[in-house]
Amino acid sequence: MFDRLEIRVSRPGPRFAAQLRFWVNGEDVVEATVREGGRGPYAADVLPVGQPGLLRATSEACRLELGEPECTGSCCGFLTVVVQRSGDIVQWSNWEVPWKVTHTPAPPPPEFHFDASQYDAEVARAEADQSWRVHP
Repeated sequence: MFDRLEIRVSRPGPRFAAQLRFWVNGEDVVEATVREGGRGPYAADVLPVGQPGLLRATSEACRLELGEPECTGSCCGFLTVVVQRSGDIVQWSNWEVPWKVTHTPAPPPPEFHFDASQYDAEVARAEADQSWRVHP
């Protein structure tokens, strides 16, 4: 059975630009690992207009930054994962978690295995939805 990915974009607020959140099997991966107050990456960085987004999976393994604690990733580290496509499967593995989120770091999430067609469709949907962009 495959895992299921949902990408959500938070609206920009007074302190931060729009951010991405990654829900796998109904659970917010950033909140579960980085804890409350953690942030996802900025949507504009991961979903650039007119260019392939960073979430696209290829046969070449790529480490992606998916979140950081409230204090910032440069202080305590980032939540990162290696994304790689192997045939009809996209795998998220080799997690690195922020090391100073609390006194005891959260365990890394498990490996996730997505059906490549569902994964590609969700990434394409997130790339196409530009409703979060602020237009002057």
